[in-house]
Amino acid sequence: MNVFERYLTIWVALAMLAGIAIGAMAPALVEAIAAAEVASVNLVVAVLIWAMVYPMMVGVDPRSLRDVIKQPKGLAITLAVNWLIKPFTMAALGVLFFEVVFADLIAPADAQQYIAGLILLGAAPCTAMVFVWSQLTRGDESYTLLQVSVNDVVMVFAFAPIVAFLLGVTDIVVPWGTLILSVVLFVALPLLAGLLTRARLGTPERIAAFRDRVKPWGVVGLIATVVILFGLQGQVILDRPQVIALIAVPILIQSYGIFALAYAAAYALRVPHRIAAPCALIGTSNFFELAVAVAISLFGLNSGAALATVVGVLVEVPVMLSLVAFANRTRAGFA
Repeated sequence: MNVFERYLTIWVALAMLAGIAIGAMAPALVEAIAAAEVASVNLVVAVLIWAMVYPMMVGVDPRSLRDVIKQPKGLAITLAVNWLIKPFTMAALGVLFFEVVFADLIAPADAQQYIAGLILLGAAPCTAMVFVWSQLTRGDESYTLLQVSVNDVVMVFAFAPIVAFLLGVTDIVVPWGTLILSVVLFVALPLLAGLLTRARLGTPERIAAFRDRVKPWGVVGLIATVVILFGLQGQVILDRPQVIALIAVPILIQSYGIFALAYAAAYALRVPHRIAAPCALIGTSNFFELAVAVAISLFGLNSGAALATVVGVLVEVPVMLSLVAFANRTRAGFA
């Protein structure tokens, strides 16, 4: 591991503080970054995510894709956890905390908004950032690509019905532009660029050397993304710290619980670690661009639902880094 990866938790913590400081001291800069959006996808963040995803896509060998279907257990765990368990446990935790545990601290109308935001997060498994987590756990690039791609296909058909059922409404407006653009930007185009790079480099030795050169840019992209995300939400963090802490509680329980469930299932089914780690991390991470976009579309920019999805963004990076560290420490226990 290079120096960036070895001390990644420290860099991310510093990036969070830097983002909050920039948000407070340079609001004009933050507003300019926030304005660079297409279909609720921030283009500046998109470029940085590209920097994170591209090095892993260079490692995707198209010849190995035909072999991944020979190991269906990891894919089955991912699909079962993401679509049969995760949305419903997130909804249950939201109701438990905001209608029972925190009932005396939150107004009922606000509680319903926060529950709605949590449901949107729970129904949107990760598309882009999981490539970073997979790389940090030495995951199988080809299998991770398969898992993400199948999840994206399922999301097109399952996201709206699940959210509509859990929210008890039928007029869910899925921002198809956000969904399609995100898949193209964060999966299809980086994959194409990675395959073209492999073809141009030719030999495995040149490909490996090139990956070693570009790999640090993935971590740099992650740190810069954290700075921007916390800069965009810095004022919210400073203005409403107590509410953010309350919303974070069910998200934290959900994240660690879902990871434990998927990781334990992969261990019990003797799934190799290079597949098991990304398998568990995909369900733990969230497609926050989609969740935020739908929350704003349904409930408004300043709604409690939108705030809850934003808290999901803020919690995700520290949580995922802790789970990456755990997955790396437990690698030896897997087949």
